[in-house]
Amino acid sequence: MTVDAPPRPLTDFLRSLRAVREFQRKPVPEEIVQDVLEVARWSGSASNRQFGQIIVVRQRETLEALATIGGYTGHLRGAALAMLLVMPGEWPEGETFDEGRLAERIMLAAWAHGVGSSIGWFSPEGRDRAKQLLGVTGKRVVRTAISLGYPARAPGRGKRKPINELVYDERYRASGPR
Repeated sequence: MTVDAPPRPLTDFLRSLRAVREFQRKPVPEEIVQDVLEVARWSGSASNRQFGQIIVVRQRETLEALATIGGYTGHLRGAALAMLLVMPGEWPEGETFDEGRLAERIMLAAWAHGVGSSIGWFSPEGRDRAKQLLGVTGKRVVRTAISLGYPARAPGRGKRKPINELVYDERYRASGPR
């Protein structure tokens, strides 16, 4: 399937994604949540194993608790909702890669609806506490938490290194790129 739109507006949209950690006290409509989840469902995965499962958390008390259990999760406190990724814990390399893909898809799908997000992670101790809080059993891994909500203010543009400091042609050189 090809995209029936000029590529530049799409790549501009991709570049516009920014982390949002401060949210309005405004719920995200269920139809938007379901659309984001549908995009997540179609995220690619190693050998099409579709490892990732998602726990949607809306209850303020649970968001508050998750925000304090260790790692980089404080932004969950003010979110309208969170999506926590649950991985099987059977193939660390493949699952970690797919977890990142899934998280980015969720964030981009939300942003397409004007819903901001930020990715967070639980420390190893926090992972166990998150599993207990969420009723996740066995060797499953709960490492990634994505806060979602309408931004409290317009996200900043941020700074990026110039491409000539990031990209190498053909081979890596200790002296630097390009």
